[in-house]
Amino acid sequence: MIAIESRHLKIAYSDRLIVPDLSIEIATGKITALLGPNGSGKSTVLRSLARLLSPQSGIIYLHGRDIAQMQTRDMARELAMLPQSPEVPAGITVWELISYGRYPHRSLLGGLSPKDKAAMHWALEITGLQPLKNRLVDTLSGGERQRVWIALALAQQTKVLLLDEPTTFLDIRHQLDLLSLVRRLNREYGMTVVWVLHDLNQAAAYSDWAIMFRSGTVIASGSPPEVMTTGNILEVFGVEMTIIPHPITGVSTCLPSELGSTDK
Repeated sequence: MIAIESRHLKIAYSDRLIVPDLSIEIATGKITALLGPNGSGKSTVLRSLARLLSPQSGIIYLHGRDIAQMQTRDMARELAMLPQSPEVPAGITVWELISYGRYPHRSLLGGLSPKDKAAMHWALEITGLQPLKNRLVDTLSGGERQRVWIALALAQQTKVLLLDEPTTFLDIRHQLDLLSLVRRLNREYGMTVVWVLHDLNQAAAYSDWAIMFRSGTVIASGSPPEVMTTGNILEVFGVEMTIIPHPITGVSTCLPSELGSTDK
């Protein structure tokens, strides 16, 4: 089954064409990584899938429905997105921020219902944030803040989660914690995930499918081993890599073929 499908998307910023003609499919219940160098159109595509950016032409379907024709609340009940470096409102607690995720399900004048609170507690529990629910978000570490934003998205109780470079600015421990959390959401709760990742090895280890872009055009699409070949990486990133199986997991791992020289 297909969760998201785009047909002949053309996306531009002012007079600059970013995506000339994009048709892709995102499988239901899978983790799909969007890969490519800076400026290749990955984040632009993700924002378009979330209807944060309108394409000049083309159609995007979410569970078979044209997103351009969907009501905002209806779409927010099916898809949540975590953008790059979201801004934290000043003086807001973890519980208060997570409550924003319940707006698609609430009446305009109603407060939090028992169902809303149950969804929020579940989001706190799955992200390990229960002990921090009364803390101010702006006092948390970078890794903790990122989990709060994911908890907000989970409180929406959507079927699809889009993540734009979720590991940016995190140290390796918090990166791995976040990647493992997302994979758990996929494996245990069947959530469809689309994320933009820069680290090819993390993408290979935690994704089921990969789509590699260059200049807004898909160069390769398939399982990580099919996509992350030496030829594709050279064509898209302009670097020579050696691909070997991880000694423990067997996952395809990218290593630089040559290390740059250093001044002594």
